[in-house]
Amino acid sequence: MADIDPVTLQVMLGALRAACEEMGVVLVRSAHSANIKERRDASTGLFDARGQMVMQAEHIPVHLGAMPSSVAAVLDEDHAEGDAWILNDPYRSGTHLPDITAISPIFWEGELIGFSASRAHHADVGGSIPGSMPADSTKLDEEGVVIPPTKLVSGGEVDRDVLDDLAGRMRSPRQRVADLRAQLAANRAGARRLLELVERYGLDDLGSAMDATLDYAERRTRAAIEELGSGTRESTDVLEARDDVDLSLCLKATVEGSDLTLDFTGSADAHDGNLNCPLSVTLSACYFAVRVLADPDVPPCAGAYRPIEVIAPEGCLLNAEAPHAVVAGNVETSSRVADLVLKAFGRALGQGTMNNLTLGNDDFTYYETIGGGQGACPDADGPSAVHVAMSNTLNTPVEALELEFPLRAVEYSLRRGSGGEGEHRGGEGVVREVEALADMDYSLLTERRRHSPPGADGGEGGERGRNLLNGDELPSKAAGSLRAGDRLRIETPGGGGHGSA
Repeated sequence: MADIDPVTLQVMLGALRAACEEMGVVLVRSAHSANIKERRDASTGLFDARGQMVMQAEHIPVHLGAMPSSVAAVLDEDHAEGDAWILNDPYRSGTHLPDITAISPIFWEGELIGFSASRAHHADVGGSIPGSMPADSTKLDEEGVVIPPTKLVSGGEVDRDVLDDLAGRMRSPRQRVADLRAQLAANRAGARRLLELVERYGLDDLGSAMDATLDYAERRTRAAIEELGSGTRESTDVLEARDDVDLSLCLKATVEGSDLTLDFTGSADAHDGNLNCPLSVTLSACYFAVRVLADPDVPPCAGAYRPIEVIAPEGCLLNAEAPHAVVAGNVETSSRVADLVLKAFGRALGQGTMNNLTLGNDDFTYYETIGGGQGACPDADGPSAVHVAMSNTLNTPVEALELEFPLRAVEYSLRRGSGGEGEHRGGEGVVREVEALADMDYSLLTERRRHSPPGADGGEGGERGRNLLNGDELPSKAAGSLRAGDRLRIETPGGGGHGSA
């Protein structure tokens, strides 16, 4: 590879970042489901020919840290120009089944030069309930259609038999097809921009820029880890399983110079619910937390992950094996893993949950994650009503919710007083109450209903969240039916305070 001057490197780095952002815009504007077009529950990235992520858009942390594993799952397949692959199998480097990843190889004059990839949370992928987020699943096949690495497009032609078979096993198949086509369009947009860079700078300079970006991200991350100070920190926390069972997680974080080891040995074994997660999700949560602690402005790429070693014994909750259910592992356990890393380094914690709500019947499926309070910083109050940690989605606007679904928004407001007291207060949670206008099923996958988000350095914890159906409190994991006129109310946790008040 040829050396590349700093100015050209910065121009190309900006171009790669812009290409990933454009991929996201194409995906959001082309999708049909509210979860993607309104909430932007989707992510995009570009990879080199070795499967290393060279750039990603600032989308969903739990998607992006796990996406390199998905590309690795198809790396050794036979690729040709115009091909595309899809997968969602958590044990083949997916996250949970609603997150479908599309991967497209990129060729220049017959040579494989990289991959474009997109991941989107589909509103339904089959399974036992509408929305494919059951609160009570115990096996993976109860959560939806499992897609191993599968070639969906060959030579630019979509395999209609594959597409129709997959979509036909999901609810609202036409919407599923439309969203998958939006992902393929996003991948094509990324490929176009990468090929334009080859035309402008040449293949050698593009390769040099990719390598230099990875090395630069590694250097900056190592410098930031060194500033954390050598030594070992420990933290513990719990997950709220069904039937009032708590699952213990523990972390030993060791900094040695510019290397960081995150060891989860001693955490709970995989269990018979769905809070299990594959290793790819655990890695994703760790990468996010380290980026927060180290240097959030580092280029988001594989180079930033090189100084980090993650240890999670096989068969434990954080490195589960098939056929354990995983739907809550991706959204809730990932949040707790990030919490553990941040807590070990003395950070006040945010709400620590995505407050997952799915509603649906034979005619529609609706999925929402609800924001809450972020933990306070040593020098500032925590922000209120935001998606924290592993979620970076928007809300579903009330106008879109009431237009598209048989729902009425009764209340959407700040949950006053829910942030933890301290020298700096934790952010406030959210109240979101909806009324069913038709009969439907619901499922809730939430956390921090029994244990509040802790503060730091003498700050108080944030308020625990609450789930209520017609005024009666529900547990953190709950499922059932709503009749027309029933009201479901979600009060999300506040963030922890920092410093003694």
